[in-house]
Formats: sequence, structure tokens, C-alpha cells
Amino acid sequence: MREVNVSIITDNIKEMCIEANHFLTDDMKNVFENAVKNEESALGKQVLGQLEENLKIAGEDMIPICQDTGMAVVFINVGQDVHLTGGDITDAINEGVRRGYVEGYLRKSVVKDPIYRENTKDNTPAVIHFNIVPGDKVDITVAPKGFGSENMSRVFMLKPADGIEGVKEAILTAVKDAGPNACPPMVVGVGIGGTFEKCAYLAKKALTRDLNEESPVEYVRNLEKEMLEKINKLGIGPGGLGGTQTALAINIETYPTHIAGLPIAVNICCHVNRHSHRVI
Repeated sequence: MREVNVSIITDNIKEMCIEANHFLTDDMKNVFENAVKNEESALGKQVLGQLEENLKIAGEDMIPICQDTGMAVVFINVGQDVHLTGGDITDAINEGVRRGYVEGYLRKSVVKDPIYRENTKDNTPAVIHFNIVPGDKVDITVAPKGFGSENMSRVFMLKPADGIEGVKEAILTAVKDAGPNACPPMVVGVGIGGTFEKCAYLAKKALTRDLNEESPVEYVRNLEKEMLEKINKLGIGPGGLGGTQTALAINIETYPTHIAGLPIAVNICCHVNRHSHRVI
């Protein structure tokens, strides 16, 4: 049994909130650079050039990539051979978010209640997804999620008879409806299967999968490639001003489901797709 003091998790969460809001991950840098090379529209190239300059300034001057520094979403896989000490793990995660947003001078965007909208003033609480896994490590992903793109996300409760063509239509519908509001070029996370809430979780988790990693499932790999091509033929383009690079990537995750259902969630993220990953 390995002991981990929750203060270590707090310290890492704080750093990860700041890191994710200032720097792209390597996989995001790669797909963004490819988009700059492949964009065919002159206006689209100009928009991508401005976004590229913004990313450079953010990293050099430690200014957030986007003014919407997001609601902190935390995926934490705790090894079953880990004994967490020193306090409550949920409190420790939220304390890390609080310190990251306060000490990192990041915008505080969370309200205490969805109807009576008083700001919490420290961007807590986070949305936390716990998972118990084999081993003695703590695996953490922090993904600050801005709401321009979050508001464009969708859940479709399809019927089994809708099949793969229904899935394709749902993805395209979500992207077309999002249009310029999701700050394209976008990254599209898709969850298929499970239940109403499980497919939404899968779609969110899909956004954090390394974009250089292909799905181990052949039909999913093929679907990702097909849908990226179809999305980029929609002509929405960078900034919604037209072009060939509407999406940088699409990641799809699947899960077993009920004989009577075919749930699908489409979680759309903007061109920065912020996340930071560490293993403690």
C-alpha cells in the first residue's frame, strides 16, 4: 500500500490549471500546425495566423490563451493500492483549482447556483470524475472547459435502427448547428453507447485522448477519419469565416449499451482544447 498525501494532489492540480490555460499540449500543436499548412482559404489562413500569434503571446507573456479560462473538469484515476492521507480528496482537488485560478490570475467563471447566479470568486467547485483502477499511482487530467463551445454540445437518444448512418448524421448536425459559435477550428469529442449520462462522459473524455493515438477499434478509426473529412467539407472554416479547416480532429469513444437504445453525445471544444495530464 502506497501512501499519498492529498496536499501533493492539491499542488499538482494548481499547477495544471495554470499550465493548461497557457500552453497547448504537443498533440494539439501538431494538428494546429497541420491546419495552418492545409487551409485553402486566404481568409482562413489569416485567421489561423492570428490564432497562432495569440498562442505564442500566451506562452511567452503568461497570458491565458483565451479570456474564458473555463470550468475545471478533473478526471482522476486512483490506484486501488493507494492510501490517500491528510484530508478529503474532493476538498484537495477543489483547493488546487482555487489556488490555480486565484494565484494564476485566471478568470473566475463559476456561479454557486444555475439560477441564482452568484460567482464563487475562485472558480470552484470543479467537475470531478473519479475512477478506481489497479495499481499504486494517481493519474490526473485537468481540462478547463470554456462554455462557448460547451453550449454547442448535444446529446441524441437514437434508436438502434438509426445505426451508423444515424450516428454520422447526429455528429454533422451538432457541428453544423454549432457553426462559428464553437470558435472553430474545433476538436470534436463523441461518445457512443452506455446511457444518457455515460455517452456524455465518454464524449468529454474523448477530448482528452492524445490526438496522435488512433482508436484500437477498426470501425471507430474509420468513422473518425470519415467524419473529420465530412466536417471539413462543411465550409464553416476558421473563425466561422469559411475555409477547409473546420475541425482539427475528432475522437470517438464507445461503450456497451441497452438493446433498445443508441445514445450519442457530441462534446465540441474550441481550437485550444485545453488539458494537462500528470501521473503521481
